[in-house]
Amino acid sequence: MHDNLDTLAREQLSHVLRDRPDPASLDAAEDLVGSYGLTSLNKVLFLTSLCKEASVSLTHFSEDDLAGMRTLSDVVAALRPHVTEQGEVR
Repeated sequence: MHDNLDTLAREQLSHVLRDRPDPASLDAAEDLVGSYGLTSLNKVLFLTSLCKEASVSLTHFSEDDLAGMRTLSDVVAALRPHVTEQGEVR
């Protein structure tokens, strides 16, 4: 079980990146497209898998919300309010 949304987000991002970097080495402030080369398809795969692992429905987010998720920090901040009431990621 993951008790940290940031850790889970790093792990899920690492899975979709071509070179599979160590999740701890990912900089949460870096641009997902510019720095990590995330394609539109990979962004969808990343967000879908992260939301599934965090038990957060994608229906919480509009197209504009998704477009605004430019960094790992943006993604974590957007998902955090929708994580379980105990503050844990399932």
